[in-house]
Amino acid sequence: MYPLKFKKHLVKKVWGGHGFQELLGIELPTEDNYGESWEVSSHKSGMSFVENGPFSGLSLQELLEKYKEQFVGETVYKKYGNNFPLLIKYLDINDKLSVQVHPSDDYALRVEGEFGKSETWYVINASEDATLILGIKKGINKESFFEKFNKKEFDDIFNIVSVKKGDFIDVKPGLVHASLTGSIVICETQQNSDTTYRIYDFDRLVDGELRPLHLEKAGEVINFDESPIITTSENRQTIELKNCSKEELVRNQYFNIDKLFITGKHFDDLNSNFKILSILSGNGTMKCNDEVYPLVTGDTYFIPALLNIEIEGNLEILKSYL
Repeated sequence: MYPLKFKKHLVKKVWGGHGFQELLGIELPTEDNYGESWEVSSHKSGMSFVENGPFSGLSLQELLEKYKEQFVGETVYKKYGNNFPLLIKYLDINDKLSVQVHPSDDYALRVEGEFGKSETWYVINASEDATLILGIKKGINKESFFEKFNKKEFDDIFNIVSVKKGDFIDVKPGLVHASLTGSIVICETQQNSDTTYRIYDFDRLVDGELRPLHLEKAGEVINFDESPIITTSENRQTIELKNCSKEELVRNQYFNIDKLFITGKHFDDLNSNFKILSILSGNGTMKCNDEVYPLVTGDTYFIPALLNIEIEGNLEILKSYL
């Protein structure tokens, strides 16, 4: 086993832009607007394929089914089997992202046949006017929400939050969310799911048509009492390690995420399960089994279970793991 890089799966979006190339050094194949870069995925909508080393050309799913515990770790494989649990994306949002909500595992497995969608957003960059819709205002219940929705009275039903670079947002199932103003580039860690229920799309036309809404399902999964959890670098605890400052961003049943600031040579913790490193900024190297791998802004590496790695450089890294 060795650290794996996957070919990026780029997705055009009406709300996308060119931020991947400008901020993350990700080459875009056309002048179209790209809104998503799927970095690590075994989902049918955007399967990841290895682009480095002996496993080049193989999919994440093929490697999981062949190497099982050796690939993802014993506890992960025991819990999830051949269903890879995470999906890592970059998002480049330059227009209103539709008002939407994601279901829980219980609902999604019963209705959609796949996992629910708990996700997190780490803000890599944001314009000064960037705002998000995060949750429903207090006092609004299902009946009053859809009554106002049908009248298109949107001014007093959503929580509107300003965001900035470095913010971390925990978007739990049931939390209504959207982008509203400005532009924002995000690193998203989520469950392995592509289930989204669109509530409102600002009457936007795509190819001359309105995109479909999913109001009945949305009404069944919205948590009208859910409030967003947002942390910033100012209020997160920092743990000082040798040549590394670590911020613990989230710990939950679906994933753990740390932010690492590395200045020099750092021996990362040995994980019994896999981990995923998203290089948010900087450059350096990673050493594993006497092989050296370059690290630059925009890279994403999948580290199989029980691999020792040594990182050196000046780097800002998001580490996702179970």
